Amino acid sequence: MTNADSWVVLKFGGTSVSTLAQWQTIASVVRACLARSERPFLVFAALANVSRRLEELIRAVKNGAGEEERRWIKSRHLELARQLGLDGEALLAPYFEKLERLSLGIGLTAESSPATRARVLAIGELLISRLAAAYLDRQGLSTTWLDARTLLRSVETARAVPHRRYLAASCAAEPDTDLQRRLHTVQVALTQGFIASNDREQTVLLGWGGSDTSAAYFAAKLEARRLEIWTDVPGMFTADPRRIPAARLLRYLDYEEAQELASTGAEVLHPRCLDPLRAQGIPLHLRYTDQPETPGTLISDAVPGHGAQVKAISMRTGLILIAMETPRMWHQVGFLAQVFAAFERFGLSVGLVATSETNVTVSIDSVRGAEPESGTVAALMARLGSLCETRMIGPCTSVSLVGRQLRSVLHELGPALQVLEEQQVLLVTQAASDLNFTFVVQGQHAERLVSKLHAHVFATVGAQGPFGPTYRELQEAERPAVTSPWWHARRADLLRLPTPAYVYDAATLRGSAQRLLNIKAIDRCFYAVKACSHRQVLDVFYRLGLGFECVSPGELDYVRALYPDLESTRILFTPNLVPRQEYVAGFAHAGFVTLDSVRPLELWPEVFESREVIVRVDPGHGQGHHRHVRTAGAQTKFGVSPDALPRLRQLARSIGLRIIGLHAHVGSGILAPETWSETAFFLSSLVDSFPEVRLVNIGGGLGVPELPGTRPLDLEALSHNLEQFKSAHTELALWMEPGRYLVAEAGILLVRVTQVKRKGAHCYIGVDTGMNSLIRPALYGSYHAIENLTRLGAPAVMTADVVGPICETGDILGRGRRLPKTREGDVLLIATAGAYGHVMSSSYNHRAPASEIVLTEPEPARVLPDNARLKTRRGLA
Repeated sequence: MTNADSWVVLKFGGTSVSTLAQWQTIASVVRACLARSERPFLVFAALANVSRRLEELIRAVKNGAGEEERRWIKSRHLELARQLGLDGEALLAPYFEKLERLSLGIGLTAESSPATRARVLAIGELLISRLAAAYLDRQGLSTTWLDARTLLRSVETARAVPHRRYLAASCAAEPDTDLQRRLHTVQVALTQGFIASNDREQTVLLGWGGSDTSAAYFAAKLEARRLEIWTDVPGMFTADPRRIPAARLLRYLDYEEAQELASTGAEVLHPRCLDPLRAQGIPLHLRYTDQPETPGTLISDAVPGHGAQVKAISMRTGLILIAMETPRMWHQVGFLAQVFAAFERFGLSVGLVATSETNVTVSIDSVRGAEPESGTVAALMARLGSLCETRMIGPCTSVSLVGRQLRSVLHELGPALQVLEEQQVLLVTQAASDLNFTFVVQGQHAERLVSKLHAHVFATVGAQGPFGPTYRELQEAERPAVTSPWWHARRADLLRLPTPAYVYDAATLRGSAQRLLNIKAIDRCFYAVKACSHRQVLDVFYRLGLGFECVSPGELDYVRALYPDLESTRILFTPNLVPRQEYVAGFAHAGFVTLDSVRPLELWPEVFESREVIVRVDPGHGQGHHRHVRTAGAQTKFGVSPDALPRLRQLARSIGLRIIGLHAHVGSGILAPETWSETAFFLSSLVDSFPEVRLVNIGGGLGVPELPGTRPLDLEALSHNLEQFKSAHTELALWMEPGRYLVAEAGILLVRVTQVKRKGAHCYIGVDTGMNSLIRPALYGSYHAIENLTRLGAPAVMTADVVGPICETGDILGRGRRLPKTREGDVLLIATAGAYGHVMSSSYNHRAPASEIVLTEPEPARVLPDNARLKTRRGLA
């Protein structure tokens, strides 16, 4: 048998255990360890989104609901068990039963203590670890399943408040000879992350993302050779690679640098996991589950040093600042002690601190999943108010430059920091450790700010020293062969067209629509006209039998003028906070009208009397590629909140309004296939309160890949999830209203190079239109791939910003793009521009926006698919 120090701890995150291919990788990694005479100790986090759904379950059962959440959790695990060839019902039944019992208890008391929350949330890790052990045993790998609560004991402090004691616990991390002896004969050990127990044998959690910390504790206890954390990105980068594809992989970091990055917002690694490793010098290796051959990031003290250097730019959202001000603090001994004692009293830790003679501003360091109870922050503010004047600011975002000896290179960062001119900086900190320089700004500005800073700081950094390839290069190198985009085959035609011009391909439009129409669970598709309203684009969808979703009287008039014989049941009107006459127009010209507020019924009951409507409900949380396109939650203007539904029912009854459908739309650019079935189940949970409901509209927002390496939306999984819903709710018609998905990839923007300009090491490629034609990069920070169509296929040899002629600093279509040697007169192609491109253009600076051209080919005979017709048996035609 090998020695104790032959242990290697392997932690697999929730996004690394979701598919059969990933489990095959896990088995291969375990076999490779055994072949090297190493003993794997496996730590598993809950399946992606399961912990979130467990939290939602806790909230739902307090209000007498929760069946939807339990059903989702159960079906998610049973489907994975089926893929793995396992009997999920037999393996997991005890945990499903336990979840039901805990839910019943919470429902009866309408309360959930921190201890109960911990027991519920722990079930996610227990479920996946049971599946893991069974699957690996089937692969011939002898595994020993262990309950982490018998291995990790929390260390409590006398003043720890309950929500931290149970939901953000800490454990000892010294070498554990008893545990090493206990596992002496074990070949492959397998346990859970995130969970531990206290000295009363109660379940506790290690904080949101605490599976990393669990793995570090086990590595320290076992005196392991190394810890490997397997996740859904190739490692740590110079910025979040999913926002900035030009971010470079960090090949290696020391513990302190990695700690700063994790603490300031790099979500790939939990900040608390590094201390146990650093104490014993155990290396940590970040690995990429989907591409196990990718080198990843090594974190260790035994890495080369490179002197003063910025290593990365990180961002942390959702911060709350508390500003405390009084002249009395000047030279007052003990003032700060009183302030921080108040934070300790209410169990709140302080993150950032900035002081002056009369002001102290701090950020509250909130732990997700262990947020303070309601009223705690208010109580803190009241206590602080007795000491000084207080003000709460937020939510805010911190942006941090992380590296070594930053003070010695601040003068070099001067040009980069000029991007702060446009921001209101709320707080600045730079600690004595000289590892980070942090400033806090309003949240809506942060993403663009990080993008600009990264472009300035890393514009001339190549793959050398700690810096590896860019995220884009890694994805392109590993990407399997795929069908070329449509514009490759049409290159010669495109080069003959005038610029600037939006160009749409009719065949691609039809293909996108047909893929959705082939999903049998969807009874009706309405195209969101706002995404792209060119007549020939709408013609394609008209011939395929799609309906049209309109959001204004102008769109209604436009569609009616194009298709005067169009059945009214193919028009859906979805207004938002509009005047009376728009509802009147909707009932006159559309077959279906959506109501997204109670207020119109109070103001104009005569407009709605004896009518039929679909009600848009806010599910409480939004999704999407940018905060401006997330259309659910308290911070958005859309939808009726669930607590307003009783008032809505009362008003509807009083005027004879029939509510025949429920609608929810959570955002745009979403690639998670479970989103729409979750929305459907949410809406179906409300149907009992609206007995005349015959349809649920799950909105649109289906995303398309924009960033390099992004996986497309899994339509097979989407279809499967919706079929599960339909099988449970055969009485309900299921509607969808896609926009972006149908047109984004079918459209491109052609521009011509006007000038190539250099300023020092920076290169700008000027083109003949800009944000007046395509405002999405400036408005959303959106990414559009850019190709030199004239020199398509030539090697990329230059890095440049592609900019337009508009008199605005923000007139940038693409930052830091790698292109062939580009010259004046070349034609550039901006991809994935069919959605929200021309429709959002303007004549700003009195410059005409790009024209629109549709590349057509003979249309097939019109066929109206069965699943595009309303089901007349449901009385909806």
